Amino acid sequence: MEIKMDLISEDKINSMTSIEKLRFVLDGVKAGKIVILEGGLTSEEQMKLIELTMTEVNEDFPGIEMSGYPSKKGFLNLRRKTRLTVVGPARVMRTIRRERDLISALISAI
Repeated sequence: MEIKMDLISEDKINSMTSIEKLRFVLDGVKAGKIVILEGGLTSEEQMKLIELTMTEVNEDFPGIEMSGYPSKKGFLNLRRKTRLTVVGPARVMRTIRRERDLISALISAI
């Protein structure tokens, strides 16, 4: 089995509304792709993606695995969004280790 990845530029992500981003990511993952977003998602978008995913879980789609690098702290040390977000089908991707500047994941063909 082949595993496909979509690497999405920050410019493309920034041109979408929040709901368009979530639908784009979820549709890609449901198609079996690993989606990597430069610039990432905000914390709120990540929560909404999880909520949206949970409404679509079934026997054919067990859900997602998501990880990201945290943003550099901004004004008042508040985090705005992740610098990079990786989202993949739960059945093929498992995050093994996540640090500030490193994500290790196990990708397995079904």
